[in-house]
Amino acid sequence: MKTLIIYTSQTGFTKKYAGWIAERVNADLLELKEAQKKGADFFEDYDAIVYGGWAMAGTVFKSKWFFDKASGWKDKRLAIFCVGGSPNENPDVEVMLKRLLTDDQKQYIAAFYCQGGFCYEKMNTASKLAMKMFVGSLKKKKDATEEQKKMAEMISSSYDISDISYTDPIVEYLNN
Repeated sequence: MKTLIIYTSQTGFTKKYAGWIAERVNADLLELKEAQKKGADFFEDYDAIVYGGWAMAGTVFKSKWFFDKASGWKDKRLAIFCVGGSPNENPDVEVMLKRLLTDDQKQYIAAFYCQGGFCYEKMNTASKLAMKMFVGSLKKKKDATEEQKKMAEMISSSYDISDISYTDPIVEYLNN
């Protein structure tokens, strides 16, 4: 099966996962900004197309491009994955994945999440400020749950919890 992995990455975690997936399924790898320049005929030879972006406010960054194209790719094996700072076990991850796709899209697109981390040193200024404000609001919250306190502590500085094993479900989906 000829597979294409398209991704966008701000701090490197999504790029890392896209590379791991491409390596494991022998796929071509393309950054979103390059994919956006391609004509429709470029994608015709692919049997599977995967889009990867980072999780942001309950959605996947720049996923609109993929979703707009995906409706015309229903004859292909399609998947979307996102990478975020929350551990895979966080219940919010499952909620986000359920809301990510419409009922129609769920018929032809599979959605996945891979825990990554935070790298404040590579974030753009707007993202860095938004995260610092979010962390500050969590730390000041008077009735914060233990989960919220733990999250605030975790995301207050850079960390990496990525692991190639989180690509297993994506690889399995692509190989079946």
